[in-house]
Amino acid sequence: MKAPITVSVTGAAGQIGYALLTRIASGSMFGPDQPVNLRLIEIEPAMGALEGTVMEMDDCAFPLLNEIVPTCDLAEGFRGSDWALLVGSVPRKAGMERADLLGINGKIFTGQGQAIAANAAPGVRTLVVGNPCNTNCLIAMNNAAGIPNDQFFAMTRLDENRAKSQLAAKAGVHNSAVSNLCIWGNHSATQYPDFTNARIDGKLVTDVISDRAWLEGEFISTVQQRGAAIIKARGQSSAASAANGVVDTVRSLTTPTPEGDWTSVAVCSDGSYGIPEGLIASMPIRSDGQKWSVVQGVELDAFSRAKVDASVAELSEEREAVKDLIPS
Repeated sequence: MKAPITVSVTGAAGQIGYALLTRIASGSMFGPDQPVNLRLIEIEPAMGALEGTVMEMDDCAFPLLNEIVPTCDLAEGFRGSDWALLVGSVPRKAGMERADLLGINGKIFTGQGQAIAANAAPGVRTLVVGNPCNTNCLIAMNNAAGIPNDQFFAMTRLDENRAKSQLAAKAGVHNSAVSNLCIWGNHSATQYPDFTNARIDGKLVTDVISDRAWLEGEFISTVQQRGAAIIKARGQSSAASAANGVVDTVRSLTTPTPEGDWTSVAVCSDGSYGIPEGLIASMPIRSDGQKWSVVQGVELDAFSRAKVDASVAELSEEREAVKDLIPS
């Protein structure tokens, strides 16, 4: 057996955390021969619920689960971490402006970034799930002194999965037939699911689906508003699909990308595609299983360029709103 890797999960007793932990411990995330140590982080009032979660994990008797540590102490929670999955965040409530949410969560991710830098393994990779995830990731990254920027990510894989499902349903094919689907920009209502470069069974989506009005309208809005639609339908936010997006993201970064394809994850921009350097923006990514890179040369037509620019503008506004939380 391999040596265990240590995975820290914040918000571990929440809905997404609850759905995610069994996926990690069962081998879905890192493979069937990779033991894991889980360090589960919660706020003090949720420690009782976390205790129940730990009891359930014990009762599953996962062969790959080497150790489980529940804690509300960030230093303990991130100690020796190889992967930090930042799931927990304060949800937006009625009457709360996005700027208010950014300010509240910004302080949380400031502390988490500092704790990761002080306690995690040098090669720790951090995936931010808690919304607004792009800017929360930006804050954590900038407060994690000494940890390279290319080890920070924000999740847009859930949006990619949603977009693939919509295209597959429209074309009457299985979702596995859809490839080269990139989510550009922010994980928000401005995100752009790029149908112009996506493919179905190797053919351009626009050659398979002739309804351009649907692609430019209902398809995009459905992907952008899917989270809200799920809340309306089930009375709670996405949990299982979000946890699945976390698993897919980590697997895509730790295993080679299929030849010719790419995936979506928000990373620290190096200026590619005119996205301002330093923003955490979703782009097409490839991985060799160890290192990732932004796919270059993806063509953006005028429609796509305008959509990407609008989402990037929102990210720039969010960065300005939290500038006091970003060390100079």
